[in-house]
Amino acid sequence: MLAYSGGADSTFLLKVARDVLGKKILAVTATSTLFPKEELIFAKKMAKTLGARHKIMKIAVLKNKKFTLNPVNRCYFCKKELFSHFKKIAKKFKLKFVLDGSNATDKKDFRPGSQAKRELRIRSPLQEAGIGKEDVRKLSKRLRLITWNKPALSCLASRVAYGIKITPRLLRGINILEVQLQHLGFKQVRLRHYNHLCRIEVFKDDLPAVIRKSSLILDRFKKFGYHFVTVDLEGYRCGSMNIAIKNQHAR
Repeated sequence: MLAYSGGADSTFLLKVARDVLGKKILAVTATSTLFPKEELIFAKKMAKTLGARHKIMKIAVLKNKKFTLNPVNRCYFCKKELFSHFKKIAKKFKLKFVLDGSNATDKKDFRPGSQAKRELRIRSPLQEAGIGKEDVRKLSKRLRLITWNKPALSCLASRVAYGIKITPRLLRGINILEVQLQHLGFKQVRLRHYNHLCRIEVFKDDLPAVIRKSSLILDRFKKFGYHFVTVDLEGYRCGSMNIAIKNQHAR
């Protein structure tokens, strides 16, 4: 059974698994306020295109206070609940292994959810094979998967600075604003939330366009409640919320 998000990694893994295992592979997608609804629609279409068995599973991790209080190890509590449900589904369908799409590059980031994966014995074939993000993109392009250059995905909670309570309203607002930025022509965007201040991340090449469209962006963002709207001059990078934590560990 594969935890299928519809992203580049899990789509590549599902394609290979479907080619090798046929109907023996089951893709399961979790649905929650944590994930943009657009991604669920995409995952359904992609699984159908690949001819894979696909099921949708609802999770209610926002009822877990250990998660919503947003500690540094927030991801652990989410993954623990998520993969515990996946294990139950696998048992129901008499499937021996539960897989996820973590790749070798992910090991470089701060990912407390990996502990939950180890505890529940979740397998990560891409990591085990030493396949990183760029490998996934190159191989996906060779297989003619439309996800080969799909922007990186992550749950909406990863946009919220540690220690700030996570609520459904906050996540929905972040999702709406990110979609609006995409509609303005920015392919890869992240909105980092710090209460009344936010930090926008786009590709470096798109930074001039952010300034040109700043009046429109400010109008929309301030209506949501932000007093200060900032742009990160380093541009988009995966896991930027964890930089301070990694620096602390380095010391």
